Amino acid sequence: MAEEHLPNPRIEERMNDGPHLVEHEHIGFNGRLAIFITNAVGTMWCAYVFAVIALVSLPEAIRGGTAPLIAWIAQTFLQLVLLSVIMVGQKVAAAASDKQALQTYQDAEALIKIQDDVHRLVKLNANLTQEIHAMIADKGKAS
Repeated sequence: MAEEHLPNPRIEERMNDGPHLVEHEHIGFNGRLAIFITNAVGTMWCAYVFAVIALVSLPEAIRGGTAPLIAWIAQTFLQLVLLSVIMVGQKVAAAASDKQALQTYQDAEALIKIQDDVHRLVKLNANLTQEIHAMIADKGKAS
């Protein structure tokens, strides 16, 4: 009466495929160039260099008065420096998100395996229960 347990084919498919990572994306030349530039500009060292570049023109902005100083802050300092700082923050957040996605993938893998084991055990239990029932029924007929 024992039936062979056939695991869901998706289990093996997932084991063979693994998690989908950024490096699996086909990004071409433009994508690689964009990633290179983003990685170069999206560093705190680049933010420091931009801050120094921006500070070169600060004395002239101060001499110009309030309007040139506000324009310098908004157009020069904030745009140059905050661009890199925001990119660094996004890289940190993306790395955390990638770790969470990998953990979720691994958790899903574990749950799928557990569910498959439970399914196999339920079938085994059902088969054993049927065998016990048949044995009890046979004893009842013999008496």
